[in-house]
Amino acid sequence: MAHRLKRLDSHVLNRRGDPALPVIISLTSIPSRLQAVALTVRSLLAQDVAARKIILWLNDGLRQQIPRALAELEGDIFTINYVDLTCPHRKLIHSLAQYPNDVIVTCDDDLMYSPDWLRRLYRDHLRYPRAIIAHECRTIEFEPCGLPKPYHQWPTSEGRDVTHTWLMSVGYGGVLYPPGALHTDVLQRDLFLTLTPRADDLWFKAMSLMAGTEVRRSSAPGDKPMPIWGTQRVSLKRTNVRGEGNTEQWRALYAHYDLQRFR
Repeated sequence: MAHRLKRLDSHVLNRRGDPALPVIISLTSIPSRLQAVALTVRSLLAQDVAARKIILWLNDGLRQQIPRALAELEGDIFTINYVDLTCPHRKLIHSLAQYPNDVIVTCDDDLMYSPDWLRRLYRDHLRYPRAIIAHECRTIEFEPCGLPKPYHQWPTSEGRDVTHTWLMSVGYGGVLYPPGALHTDVLQRDLFLTLTPRADDLWFKAMSLMAGTEVRRSSAPGDKPMPIWGTQRVSLKRTNVRGEGNTEQWRALYAHYDLQRFR
């Protein structure tokens, strides 16, 4: 897949004549992945239905470190925007603030997405226009005493076209957010940096609960996106999942917003 994507003409990718979906794809990246994220962007530009815009949100300190392979992809569709934050929440919050009335789709920076990835998400959006649609989800589970179980005990959802209160979208598969899907606190950086500094998926789940928005696993999740070799040397998975960072951050959220009441 990587070889095929590299062969695609960047100028052609950014000047597609097909009618674009009314969707903004939003993602972020970190210094160690700047060399690889161009492949992710190429896979997004090569979708069989084009997005109206693709935005990569990077920290200000990376302005002078953009590799040629990434810079040459900028054009009518793909742009790089710079902000002061370094947290993973950048993938969504800045697009929410700038485009509050648009459908926004997020994805990860270390994967290559199949050509029909966006079409499958958007097809379900047309069926459930008020729902958050995700290709990959976990189910938040609870101890008998009522406290949330540790994150690593939350099972991956195998169902398709399903929803329930404690279904949580997992960002790597791609997540579609319709306008108004998240509580207004979603942009409160003092809160998300305190409660979930390294766990954007958890923050966005809490914000969907607070807004009364259902999370739904897509009807056609497809195969998992293809990892880009060498991108996992620096990964939140090591601290959030294996190191129980997600468990601690979810429990902080659970207490702060009294999420128990949604049971």
